[in-house]
Amino acid sequence: ERTTTPGLRWHLPSPIESAITPKVTRSNRVEVGFRSGVDVSRGRDVEDESLMLTGDENIVDINFVVLWQIGDAGQYLFNVRDPEDTVKAVAESVVREIIGKTPFAEATTEGRKAIEDSALEQIQAILDNYGAGVLINRVQVQKVDPPDQVIDAFRDVQRAQADRERAQNEAQAYENDILPRARGDGEKILQDAQAYQQEVVARSEGDAQRFISVFNQYDKARDVTTRRIYLETMEEVLRDMNK
Repeated sequence: ERTTTPGLRWHLPSPIESAITPKVTRSNRVEVGFRSGVDVSRGRDVEDESLMLTGDENIVDINFVVLWQIGDAGQYLFNVRDPEDTVKAVAESVVREIIGKTPFAEATTEGRKAIEDSALEQIQAILDNYGAGVLINRVQVQKVDPPDQVIDAFRDVQRAQADRERAQNEAQAYENDILPRARGDGEKILQDAQAYQQEVVARSEGDAQRFISVFNQYDKARDVTTRRIYLETMEEVLRDMNK
């Protein structure tokens, strides 16, 4: 109520307003594939979310967490009806697509980091496109295992693969040890054979050369040489006889 002129009053309604102040610094958590509740160690799987098909048509049981916070309060409040459900739906969809392109062996072993990095990038891009005002801080893969129904058989396969790799490594070590020694022995035999060959050839060439030399002398004076050979032979034969 206010007075403009003497004797005249205006009654104006008071405006009613409400201020919404979301906590933009708080870290929020979305769980996909499981629910931890109060006690994380007693969490339970949600198979409708956790079972996903891999690129080579196997099934994995994956649990992961998305950590996020409000990036733009205005967008967060007015562009998306339920931001937390939106983050969860987008995260599950993105990870299903990534797992669907990843081989089973890679997803369950060294591929976790790549899954996390790719998921964070794609989730953020989709939420930005929605104008959700959400900032994704991290995607954490809690586990990527075969389904419970086949995990024992899967572990048997893993043990068999480990045994096979160990046997291959032992065979490779034996090969690396025996082959150099065999090559060394073979090289030694070859060198000995070559040395023997050279010795025999040299001796034969020397004998042949001596024969040729004697023959050349004989050919120059056959009568004298024949008589000399005859006398030398008879001298050798009769040397020890009593005559």
